[in-house]
Amino acid sequence: MWISTGAIVAFTAAVFFSTKAIFVKLTYIHGADAISALALRMIMALPFLLVIAWYSTRGGARPLTRADWKAVFLLGFVGYYLSSLLDFLGLQYITASLERLILFLYPTIVALISWAFLKKPIGMKGVVALVLSYIGIAISFVRDLQHTGDTTAVLIGGGFIFACTITYAIYIVGSGEMVGRIGALRFAAYATSVAALCCLVQFALTRPLSAIVLPWQVYGYSLAMAVIATVLPVVMTAKAIQMIGAPKVAIIAAVGPVATIVLAWWFLGEPIGWEQMVGAALVMSGVLLISVKPKPKPVAVPAD
Repeated sequence: MWISTGAIVAFTAAVFFSTKAIFVKLTYIHGADAISALALRMIMALPFLLVIAWYSTRGGARPLTRADWKAVFLLGFVGYYLSSLLDFLGLQYITASLERLILFLYPTIVALISWAFLKKPIGMKGVVALVLSYIGIAISFVRDLQHTGDTTAVLIGGGFIFACTITYAIYIVGSGEMVGRIGALRFAAYATSVAALCCLVQFALTRPLSAIVLPWQVYGYSLAMAVIATVLPVVMTAKAIQMIGAPKVAIIAAVGPVATIVLAWWFLGEPIGWEQMVGAALVMSGVLLISVKPKPKPVAVPAD
């Protein structure tokens, strides 16, 4: 069976995104905390992001207005900086597998925000998708509780990650117009650069410089996180959307939670149980149901 290049790019991007929680957990094993790990990730990602931002403006790109810059800073702060901070804090308490499943719920939060504030109906299909997704998360929570035996930690970590999912959903809702105005790759590079600067300011205000002195493994995992789990998937996802369209990329991205579960088992020793797989299947089914739109019916053109 022939597989398009765009599908391969989208699949690779989804797997690369899925490595982020693994690298974060590995930095924690070697002594980093959430603030230090996040700062190192952004320090190492920022030069690449600036190059991408410069590259995306070649060829006479439209200059940004003051309103554009305000939107970039606001969405970069909420959607990338705040989401990343909540995500890294949550990963101190729960498994990488559960973190990825909760994050994968963001299309359901987007649907709820659109229904509550933009008056967009969810419909019966959306209701079914929400029920499936959150039953799957409940099953996955039970699995994490069995694995860790610490109810408080799972609830705290799950709360941080769910808050991260909400802030990222707000970013998705708010970024639609900006992507249309300045382009997906350019906007992602600018917004992520804003988040990187916010992370560095936070580190400078809350940690002594000595906090960045960590074992060499932390620097290696942070570099891998910056390149493999941040820069490359951002670029590859934008390219895949250009090649095969957003709906197909969304379908292929469903491999993400499964990839994280397998990687967490391989690198972190997190067990794989039937509850986890059932929960993942329900979450992915619900998210795909609410994300993938039906192909519009062709409109008949009257004959002359």
